[in-house]
Amino acid sequence: MKQTSLRLLLLLALLLVACGGPAGEAEGEETTFALSGAFALYPMMVRFAEEYQATHPGVNFDITGGGAGKGVSDVLAGATDLGMVSRELNPDEIAQGAFPIAVTRDAVFFVVNAQNPYIDIILEKGVTTEALGKVWITGEYTTWGELLDEPSITEEIHVYTRSDSAGAAEMFSKFIGGEAQEDLLGIGVDSDPGLLQAVLADPLGVGFNNLGYIYSLATDHVVEGAVVPPIDINHNGAIEEHEFLETRSEAVAAILSGDYPSPPARLLYLVSRGKPSGAILDLLLWILQDGQAFVPEAGYVPLTEAELQAEIDKLR
Repeated sequence: MKQTSLRLLLLLALLLVACGGPAGEAEGEETTFALSGAFALYPMMVRFAEEYQATHPGVNFDITGGGAGKGVSDVLAGATDLGMVSRELNPDEIAQGAFPIAVTRDAVFFVVNAQNPYIDIILEKGVTTEALGKVWITGEYTTWGELLDEPSITEEIHVYTRSDSAGAAEMFSKFIGGEAQEDLLGIGVDSDPGLLQAVLADPLGVGFNNLGYIYSLATDHVVEGAVVPPIDINHNGAIEEHEFLETRSEAVAAILSGDYPSPPARLLYLVSRGKPSGAILDLLLWILQDGQAFVPEAGYVPLTEAELQAEIDKLR
């Protein structure tokens, strides 16, 4: 009788744990979601976490950057619950069990130093994607005179790129004629903030940054000390008003309208190992439903209703 009672008590305890709070833990115990990956998604994920915690007591988040590549490798290795990824997953990653859910979108932008000695010419003439390709991909253009079609200018362009595995670098490479991050030439700098700081410290430097890092949420303008030059997106040989993206609001509108193309505009993903369930599923559904209210005010570009429903359907 005592053994039977003990077994019944153990079974009851197991059932209580299985039916408990987030991640199947007993009621009252804390749960921590671990995430790593793309700097592009990091600020938005921090905001999601803050709002989720406000209505889910006992839930904590451990969120770190490191680039999209780290996000995928960490989640596939079981080191994190979710990876933050700013590019499309490749077939090998899908084959290993990576399960992507799009949660918002942003874009990557060409960046120069506001103290560049040729900033007036840069703003007047703008640049073309072909010219940027000759700077970063082929290395054919090494001077500002070549980039701006001003033969008398001989000062060298100081080219910076990402050293960590980054979706931003892949998207920018595809935008200017490459296929992958590895096609980009330049001095490698770790992280989105690091690349921005490299350009801010070098008047002759060029780089690229994600929406959330090059535009200030507080002012709506490009961060102090940097400039996002106009690019002849439609290849008509002239810089038009819609190709000047001086504010975050203008950039978001251009992404939404398609005036700023994809790439370098792209979806941002949270990636699980296998189809998510339990607490991770609950978190993702909250992000796609209630959490979307915080996307515009965080400075990101919302998904369409059809896109959101498609992602929700993937989870169910």
